[in-house]
Amino acid sequence: MGIAKSTYYFEISKDDAVALRNEELLKEIKNIFEENKRRYEVRRVYRELCNRGYEVNHKRVQRFMHEAGLLGKRPKEKYHSYKGEVGRIANNIIDRHFEASKPLEKWTTDVSQFNFSWGKCYLSPIHDMATNEIVSYDLALSPNMEQVKRMLDSAFMKFPNVTGLLFHSDYAEE
Repeated sequence: MGIAKSTYYFEISKDDAVALRNEELLKEIKNIFEENKRRYEVRRVYRELCNRGYEVNHKRVQRFMHEAGLLGKRPKEKYHSYKGEVGRIANNIIDRHFEASKPLEKWTTDVSQFNFSWGKCYLSPIHDMATNEIVSYDLALSPNMEQVKRMLDSAFMKFPNVTGLLFHSDYAEE
């Protein structure tokens, strides 16, 4: 090899400077992660390290966090109810003409979601376009066909003869 035996043993007995710097950096990453209630992900930990005066690459922070199993909280993925075209889609007869000349000519309906601290509530009203009155409505804790049936039954009990009525309900497009 061409080096003295004492030089070889001296070199292998030295502390690894890079490993020491990595240990210090990992401790700081863990401190930042814990100080922020285990919520910070790589980008935020990296920014905080920069703010504290560390010169480090974000990929190095990512590698250390991954190896240490430090995973921040991610926002919940948004719920998408759209499942594509299900069933038959009726022709668009109203074509955005939402006015009516007389009562019981055009009705519209939709289901609206309201978020409360205790959960969600769904309102399903029927609106008469001529009088602007709510003909019927139903409240439920989940949007389902039973809610729509109750709303329609209530409306048809109130107005049993609705010949010529145009009933419009949109379908969600995302």
